[in-house]
Amino acid sequence: MGLFSFLSRRENKESLDTGLTKTRQSFFEKIRHAVLGKSRVDEEVLDRLEEGLLQADVGVETTLKIIDRLRERVARDKFVSAADLSALLKDEILRLLPVAPPPAPGPLTQPYVILVVGVNGVGKTTTIGKLAWLYAQEGKKVVLGAADTFRAAAVDQLRIWSERTGADLIQKGMGADPASVAFDTLNAAKARAADVVIVDTAGRLHNKKHLMDELTKVRNVMRKVIPEAPHEVLLVLDASTGQNAFEQARQFTAATQVTGLVVTKLDGTARGGVLLGVAHTLNIPVRFIGVGEKPQDLQPFDPSAFVEALFEGWTLQA
Repeated sequence: MGLFSFLSRRENKESLDTGLTKTRQSFFEKIRHAVLGKSRVDEEVLDRLEEGLLQADVGVETTLKIIDRLRERVARDKFVSAADLSALLKDEILRLLPVAPPPAPGPLTQPYVILVVGVNGVGKTTTIGKLAWLYAQEGKKVVLGAADTFRAAAVDQLRIWSERTGADLIQKGMGADPASVAFDTLNAAKARAADVVIVDTAGRLHNKKHLMDELTKVRNVMRKVIPEAPHEVLLVLDASTGQNAFEQARQFTAATQVTGLVVTKLDGTARGGVLLGVAHTLNIPVRFIGVGEKPQDLQPFDPSAFVEALFEGWTLQA
């Protein structure tokens, strides 16, 4: 069985379809405007579509890539109807999403170490709790590290999740050195033969250099315990922040070598197009998406399922 294979495909699809409702409606409202009154895709349609994708927070680089590829297909095929545009867009979006399977917990990566980073308010600690739940459902022994030592509520949240999931929690109290917490967490995980370690970090502004340098220190200290750690650095982004997510991703990638994205709160925003832009622009695969409040609403990201849900039930007509 694959990782998280216990998740029902039907339940996943229903949750994903519902979670993307606002983004889907906004996305297609803009695209539909592009083909209004047109029977075929021409330069005017492409110009309108470019404007619509930018307004949908897809981002400049990704939008231009999509438009360039559509222009090539229109030139090659000579005639592309407006009704065919949905299928072409689905194809091009899928081609742009980076796909890289995450390293999985196993004998060669035990314990498997995940460092979770992000700015304040993106749902980072809740994401960690849901990740612990997902791994626990697979029968993995999980250890959580409370390296967010600036916010008492973060430790309290992790304690609740540790009790709910059966995960062990390593903490050192408010004001402790985050790197020291990470060091102790990995040592405890090794001693307890844990399968997975998930280390929380304080939410920080991506433009505060000394705080970003602290993340680099945490990463370096981890390597003193497990040379390959962390095996995964997950950057949590709030989909509703739109274009600001691009700069967050750039800065955190520079500080911590981000290996995967978690995009949260997709169910509460019409700005889910930012997921496409950040993943493509920085060539960082999306690992998980948050489409609801329940633990199982943090879903492993499936590009095909995401694109199908984005286009669910919609057709374009001239």
